[in-house]
Amino acid sequence: MAVFRIRHLTRYRYQEPVTVCHNLAHLIPRDTPRHTWTQIDLDITPDAPRSMRNDYFGNRMTVFGIDEPHRELQVVSRCMVDLAPPLMSSLFPTGPWESVGKMLSGRPQGELLAACEFRFRSPQINWNSDIYNWTMQSFTPSRPLADAVLDLSSRIYKEFKFVSGSTNISTRVDEVFQRRTGVCQDFAHLAIACFRSVGLAARYVSGYLVTAPPPGQQRLIGADASHAWVSVYVPEYGWMDIDPTNHVWPLERHITVAWGRDFSDVSPLRGVILGGGKHEVTVGVDVIPLDGDDDTNAPVVPLN
Repeated sequence: MAVFRIRHLTRYRYQEPVTVCHNLAHLIPRDTPRHTWTQIDLDITPDAPRSMRNDYFGNRMTVFGIDEPHRELQVVSRCMVDLAPPLMSSLFPTGPWESVGKMLSGRPQGELLAACEFRFRSPQINWNSDIYNWTMQSFTPSRPLADAVLDLSSRIYKEFKFVSGSTNISTRVDEVFQRRTGVCQDFAHLAIACFRSVGLAARYVSGYLVTAPPPGQQRLIGADASHAWVSVYVPEYGWMDIDPTNHVWPLERHITVAWGRDFSDVSPLRGVILGGGKHEVTVGVDVIPLDGDDDTNAPVVPLN
């Protein structure tokens, strides 16, 4: 068991006073079979009353509002997370991908029915014939689902370039596909669009990536920042995670905060304001190992 301290700061500075703001934050990690949070502290400046509840997808959500003029809003989330060793290997026994699509498009019940809401277009995920045709290069006839998912992740990792600041939260999937550049959010959205285009259920996962490479080794993209990856539904197994930005199975170094249809469901902080004019935003994330038994220097390398 490894213990990590996570600090996530978001600061808005406004050109003009904001008179009223109402906000929704997804900053508290979910409890999963792999990790649980043991402490949580949320500092909001100016001080604001807040309430916590679960959203539609079961994510922990904090709602708060400020009804006094202010030129700066700062939200700092601090939590401790216990992270257990992976419960599964990277070998996923899955049947042909077409059979999964047929099960989801038939008359699903139970977990299958719940997964179906992640099969369709959503506010930030759409696709066209070019994306579908590109996807089908990985989803060849009768190919095992896990193999097809892994192959598509590999192609995103090899064919697309991570360029910080090259996109924003409103960049469309087709733009990312055409430009072949983006950040982790874009690559997660693209992968989900590909999976949904062939009838599969896929959801967007937000969280943190823990990494501290050995001397001379390249640091994983997404370290010390919010990160995003993808889950694909596999009948009789559950949700299978894949990180196309780094082309790894998220088994050891990924801490899940929330999941939804796309980024718009799980934004770390969003809201509405009156006033403010132009603004600048600063975001900083620290993920610090506290357990001496944690092999922080163990290399995490892309899948072949």
